Formats: sequence, structure tokens, C-alpha cells
Amino acid sequence: MTDPSDPIQVAFVCVQNAGRSQMAYTFAQREVADRELTGEIDLVTGGTRPADHVHDEVNRAMHAVGIDISDQTPREITFEETQESDYVITMGCSAEDVCPAGWAGENRDWNLKDPDGKSATEVGRIRDEIERRVAELFDELESA
Repeated sequence: MTDPSDPIQVAFVCVQNAGRSQMAYTFAQREVADRELTGEIDLVTGGTRPADHVHDEVNRAMHAVGIDISDQTPREITFEETQESDYVITMGCSAEDVCPAGWAGENRDWNLKDPDGKSATEVGRIRDEIERRVAELFDELESA
């Protein structure tokens, strides 16, 4: 059982951790800072089979809204990280190899299109949808 004073942990998970989950994690970091929730909400991101780098079109889409994620690197999410998370948000890629039965918290799948290889317009739409969903998630977390 978790201590009620422990921070809420939110994990953003995808297979490659090279697009959607990177954008969600970055927008969530901004929400934590803007809402002054440091110490109240912890964030983690990762993939079940991480890519070598964040997709170029994702870097460009984030740069278009003034956010530089060029230094971010996809990483593997551990079973322990998902198990310790209060919320595990998958991006629509089914997060293959991660078993929801092992997650202690709530699982939500956002069912988002993969931005890899998509046009700048399409990646921008995906980015904007992720930004909206992250803001809604934080509205919910703050009201809980």
C-alpha cells in the first residue's frame, strides 16, 4: 500500500518511446512546473522496445511550438516503473510486452496515431491532441 503523502506517479508508455510518449512526457513536465506540482507528481516515460532516437518529425513538431526535445533519448520502461505508477498512459500502440495485469495503478490508452513518417500537419495534429489530453489529465489530478 502506498503512503498518501507519496507523489502521484504517471508513466507515459509506448513501444519505441520516440514520438507520442516523448511529447506527452514533455507536456506533462511543463504542467508540473506551471501548476507548481513539483514533489506532488512524478513522471516517467519509456518504451518496451525503445528506438535509437526521437523521430525527426516529432522534434520538428515540438520545435514549432517553442519546445526543444532534441536532447531526449528513448529509454526502456521497467516493469517496476509501471508497477509503481498510479497512472500508466499508453499511446495507442498497445505497449507490447507490458502486461496490464501487472500495473498497480490505472491504465489508460489514448489510442493516438503514430507520428513516425507522417506529414508536418499530421504530426502537429497529434502533438496538439497530446497537449490537450495532458492538460485534461492534470486538471483531473488536481481536482482529485
